[in-house]
Amino acid sequence: MIVINYGKERAKITHDALKASDINTYLKPEHSVSLKPNLVSPKPSNMGSTTHSEVLEGIILFLKDFGIRNINIIENSSFGQSAKQAFKVCGYETLSKKYGVPLIDLGDDRFVTLKHSGYELKISEKALNTDFLINVPVLKAHSQTRLTCCMKNLKGCMPQSEMRRFHSLGLHKPIVALNALLKTGYCVVDGICGDLSFEEGGTPVEANRVIAGQNPLTVDSYCAELIGYKPDDIEYLSIGKKMMLGEYYSGKTNIVELNGDRKPLNQAKSERIADRYRGQITEDSACSVCYAALIFALHRSDFRGDKICIGQGFKGKSADCPGIGDCTRNFRLHAGGCPPKASDIISFLKSI
Repeated sequence: MIVINYGKERAKITHDALKASDINTYLKPEHSVSLKPNLVSPKPSNMGSTTHSEVLEGIILFLKDFGIRNINIIENSSFGQSAKQAFKVCGYETLSKKYGVPLIDLGDDRFVTLKHSGYELKISEKALNTDFLINVPVLKAHSQTRLTCCMKNLKGCMPQSEMRRFHSLGLHKPIVALNALLKTGYCVVDGICGDLSFEEGGTPVEANRVIAGQNPLTVDSYCAELIGYKPDDIEYLSIGKKMMLGEYYSGKTNIVELNGDRKPLNQAKSERIADRYRGQITEDSACSVCYAALIFALHRSDFRGDKICIGQGFKGKSADCPGIGDCTRNFRLHAGGCPPKASDIISFLKSI
């Protein structure tokens, strides 16, 4: 089961996504719960690289309603960065005081060495010992692995020296080994404004959504397509599937959309990454999530054809130019979906 919820009230859409999910199948009121965001560096979340504190707030509110009393937030920033500084910059200190939820810098933790698939990995004792780990990554691109989301986010449960060593090991197989050793209880993906091309932010694309599901590999396979990749394009997903860490999402996956009729209208027009493609797009009242998918697709493809139409303003209209989304269903050529996946848009653009 994967739940997607849309809106700008970030805490509320996160809370409601979890309420509609199957998390109660796995979570028990007596569990200790650790929330693992992505705070790769001390940068504001609107830059597209760090998990919004409001998403964590929505999870905390849900957990308290569920009866959970032992909650903490754990993280270790990337090599050379400070989790404590990231907690401050990203609003987590305020969140911690408001709800009495401790912030734990895993750089100060003890680490246990475990083995899997020929790799010896040092993993945080706190992360390993929590009853229920909620993985809260940002959906964004990565310069080396293409996608960074649930599975890769667990790197933050290791010492910084180990994160650096991961790169020398080739990243993909160690990521899979780490996920085999450190089990995620549930995933809540911050898909608010993930970065288009770089894990440390700077080119955010606003989509205003959260995505929730239990299996990290299944959720990642769904998220890969949202930013223009097939799951097999991401090597660690392919390896993880072969090692039976999970299945790719498919037509059999229960996909639940909340507030699909209230997707926020596009607000990404001022972002410089979107400006690159402004001349190729004719937009009329496009939803943020649909517009973001088109930007991702144009960034991943070399389409240089006619102008592309997108937005609710094209409902019921016909045209010869390409259209994106179900609102352009009457166009001679259109890529369906509400919202369409970036991977589907890429295939459509290649076909024309």
